[in-house]
Amino acid sequence: MAEIVGPMTVRDLTREDLASCAWSGLACHLASVAEALDRAGRGEVDYLAVCPPSGLPVALGGVDYALTPGAGTLWQLAVHGALQSCGIGTILIRAAEQRIRARGLHRAELGVEENNPRARALYERLGYVAFGRKPESWNENAPNWTVQVGQRPSRSRRPECYWGSRSRAGGSMPAVRSTVATNSLLALV
Repeated sequence: MAEIVGPMTVRDLTREDLASCAWSGLACHLASVAEALDRAGRGEVDYLAVCPPSGLPVALGGVDYALTPGAGTLWQLAVHGALQSCGIGTILIRAAEQRIRARGLHRAELGVEENNPRARALYERLGYVAFGRKPESWNENAPNWTVQVGQRPSRSRRPECYWGSRSRAGGSMPAVRSTVATNSLLALV
């Protein structure tokens, strides 16, 4: 396993950071992160960035305080692919848990795709235990103004895609990839 040697800081993600976060997802993912930053400005969520001395985010994720009463829900957790399995995800999760405790809450929740055993192993190693399951879905922009629909294949971060043109009244509409998965719900109490 690789080891990161050097200081990492955790801070609030800013709009200025978004241009350097393309590694975390496609354009509509970054748009949802921008919306989360608006919610952070209203105190509904925290959105964190883990940064090396360069100040550029190498991991990011949010804590939603409105989703489950009495708990902070971790979501959109991501570590730059080249730096996974180096302990940065643990730094991010522990910082998120500190934010939850700072609000006087004693429960952290998150969902993990059932076909993502690596992430689930991390969460369980950090003390999270399963308490339920629920289907989830989300949309992502797709290239070529096309629509992609499919399940995420195991051991892959991107969905398997079925391509097809889509138009409305003869014009183009933004491309969307719809993904459906079942999440295991885990909590740290």
